[in-house]
Amino acid sequence: PVADDAYKRAKHGRSILENARTVKSLSDILPEADLLVATTGIATKSEKAFHRQALTPWELAAKLQQVDGLVYILLGREDYGLYNEELEMADVLVNVPCSPDHPIMNVSHAATILFYEVCKGDASSVVPERRLASGYEKERLYNAFGELLTDVRYPQHKRRRTEVMFRRLMGRATPTKWEFYALMGVIRGASKTIRRLSGSPG
Repeated sequence: PVADDAYKRAKHGRSILENARTVKSLSDILPEADLLVATTGIATKSEKAFHRQALTPWELAAKLQQVDGLVYILLGREDYGLYNEELEMADVLVNVPCSPDHPIMNVSHAATILFYEVCKGDASSVVPERRLASGYEKERLYNAFGELLTDVRYPQHKRRRTEVMFRRLMGRATPTKWEFYALMGVIRGASKTIRRLSGSPG
């Protein structure tokens, strides 16, 4: 439940709090989020450290102009931010650049800057030319990719890292529905062929 103090501070944003809902787990919203964005105070440009590769707020604003659907932005806890397991579920990370002496902002300031940049981009006025894959469809794709890793006996110690890398790749690419079905066809076909040749069921 939303605390009374939050309503006092919300002022004209009271209706937003009244319509807020609580979920037990982040995984509950994955199928309905067409793009899941997570905030992080630690970012890197290293290609190998893809767990922490993040967009700037203005880069995110430009990206959102391509998205016609539900965008969820995860803001971390005031004291700790988001856990690694939560970051791994995101399609895209975003980081507000700060001074190296004070690299982490409190959540209210980070939210203000982030939402300002997103709204400034006026993404709502852009008419998308492509029908993008939905959150539900992308989750199906991620599950199929995971099954393919099992079928090819991909090393278990590399598996989680590779699954996260694939999710981030799709998050950056924002695939269309046509691309989703094409990829699903290839991945499903590869899995079926491997199972048939190995004599496995399915």
